[in-house]
Amino acid sequence: MKILLAGGGSGGHFYPLIAVAEQINEIVKQDKLIKPEIFYLSDRPYDKKKLFENDITFKKISAGKVRRYFSILNFFDLFKTGWGFIKSFFVVFSIFPDIVFSNGGNVSFPVLLTARIFRIPVIIHISDSVPGRTNAWAAKFARKVSLGFPGAGEFLKVKKEKVAVLGNPVRKELMQTLSEGAAEFLGLSNSIPTILILGGSYGSAMINERVIDALPELIEKYQIIHQIGKASFDEVNNRAKIVLENNEYKERYKSFPYLNTLGMKMAAGITELVISRAGAGSISEIATWGLPSIIIPIPEKVSSDQIKNAFAFARMGAAVVIQQENLTTSILVSEINRLMESEEKRKELGDNAKKFAKPDSAQKIARGIINIALEHEK
Repeated sequence: MKILLAGGGSGGHFYPLIAVAEQINEIVKQDKLIKPEIFYLSDRPYDKKKLFENDITFKKISAGKVRRYFSILNFFDLFKTGWGFIKSFFVVFSIFPDIVFSNGGNVSFPVLLTARIFRIPVIIHISDSVPGRTNAWAAKFARKVSLGFPGAGEFLKVKKEKVAVLGNPVRKELMQTLSEGAAEFLGLSNSIPTILILGGSYGSAMINERVIDALPELIEKYQIIHQIGKASFDEVNNRAKIVLENNEYKERYKSFPYLNTLGMKMAAGITELVISRAGAGSISEIATWGLPSIIIPIPEKVSSDQIKNAFAFARMGAAVVIQQENLTTSILVSEINRLMESEEKRKELGDNAKKFAKPDSAQKIARGIINIALEHEK
């Protein structure tokens, strides 16, 4: 049995694929099936350790990006996509998988096109509240379509019986938070309320900037765990040191370029409020933890997906949304104080977030992949 995974080289696309791969390996072991060969096709491996741990072979391909705004790069990326298709054609032919599983992104387009040409079964997962262009196109010929958000199916012109709302896959190791020993691990106190700020693996300049401006006021009442992002860590962290240089509470601020799995579980275990972007993966992790959150989506001209994800999550009563154009230091502090001063409101948001979570999402998707792959193998 050969299984091919395809998706963009970002954490939002990569880690859901890993969550599904983990469950595929677990189901195969439980059912005493022959161990499958799993391949990952993308423009970069993203996390080599996770690929190695799950015995996944990486194959590099390329694809152009279609920007939502005018750019001369759109023209050059057409050639990139063409080359990506040619390479995908030969790579997919050499593997000839029993099934392709994709969660979208520009880099998955040439893989899915090749799969269609070779009549290889396809399952796609739509993480966001509105399908991207690649997923909306692929849904027409996919055998099955799984959805992360309930309303995403309304945008698809496909038979309803092949669509299922299964939620977004979250890695098994992130399902449970760790509170015991978390304060000591992170150098914090158990007696002071804690806020977790997630800038993403690459960070968010706007969120980081507003957080640093608000730090003197915030640390009077709260502890801050701030994942800044690897790319901008030195610059933002140095600025934080200057802002807090003579502040008696400066030890309440803990910054990290990136939180690994253990660090994230510990941070989620001790925190009472999360501030995050609106990527489908981030929202799904927050929902799995059952935590209240303030969601700050990337502006629509850069990513319309995040705006829609944020408000879909907020409509469920699971989060408060602040649009980036409205994000001032005073508004950020005001919203944090409002939520932190109301345990009842935080509980309401956290309970509603938990309802959105689908802990068995990866397992159900994995089971569907294995069933179709075994059928095709015959």
